[in-house]
Amino acid sequence: MKRATFLAQRKPAWQNFEKSLRRVETVNQRRLSSEEVLAFSRQLREVAHDLELVRTRDWGLDLEEYLNRLLARGHDYFHAPRAGTWHTIGQFLFMEFPRIFRTWWGYQLLAALLFFGPLIISWILIQNEPPLAARFMSQEALDQYDMMYSSEDSASLDETAFSFDSWNDYGNERASMAGFYVQHNVGIALQCFARGILLGIGTIYTLLFNGISIGATAGYVLSLGHADRFLGFVVSHGSFELTAIAIAGGAGLLVGDAALHPGQLSRWSALRLRGRDAGQMAVGAAFMLVVAALIEAFWSPAPIPSEYKFLVGGFLWFSVAMYLGWSGRERT
Repeated sequence: MKRATFLAQRKPAWQNFEKSLRRVETVNQRRLSSEEVLAFSRQLREVAHDLELVRTRDWGLDLEEYLNRLLARGHDYFHAPRAGTWHTIGQFLFMEFPRIFRTWWGYQLLAALLFFGPLIISWILIQNEPPLAARFMSQEALDQYDMMYSSEDSASLDETAFSFDSWNDYGNERASMAGFYVQHNVGIALQCFARGILLGIGTIYTLLFNGISIGATAGYVLSLGHADRFLGFVVSHGSFELTAIAIAGGAGLLVGDAALHPGQLSRWSALRLRGRDAGQMAVGAAFMLVVAALIEAFWSPAPIPSEYKFLVGGFLWFSVAMYLGWSGRERT
């Protein structure tokens, strides 16, 4: 058989196989039906046979490379493990999200400074000068904090007087609070991200506002003399919640910078390319906020000595740092 005759006979089959590859590759390893599996397997074997024929007859390196690429793509797809929904979610959370976070670390650092800087300053300022709290919070909010921490039993449960019905009521209440925390915290993160389209100004405002508000609240409560109870409550879920808000802010700043400095790309292209990574960072931050809401609803208010909560809280802060700094790194 001559090379020209071979190409005329086999080229349509290769083109059909390429179409099959493009179809399955663009839908994230879609499951094939039994008939499609048989057809795909047959095409894969035919390409392998054609490649061997081209090699033995020395019909050109370009043709050999073309068939080798087809065979490699088909082999990778056909023999790759099929990822289910949970596997895909785990792959994103533990591999892709931390990598994207580290890729755009400059924006994350700036967002952290804009959020944690005002938080720490307002915390220290109001803890030392409590009357200044009235400039940052309404009198109604101040009175509410005074009432919340006026009783030693207001934020804890009586372990000795707990019946089965009480535990049911507590579980229902905590589940309801978890839903509230998810809605509230994820809402803040989405604001940080979405307002980045306003050239980053909206994100900067949201980070500064929430940083000042949280710091003012912490400073005022600590000025009342309730450091042990308050810090014991916030130390655990704060690791996920505060970090996630800063990450969402970094995603918003990335979008804002793409709009301001598109570089060699058009503004729309820059927004589309960077917006994909920014959106994934926002989704990762939302997952962290869900974890924070569960901790805040069930663990933080539990009647457990503060020493244990500080111990768990320190471990969670360390875990979040290790997760963002090391998870998803390639082994050398």
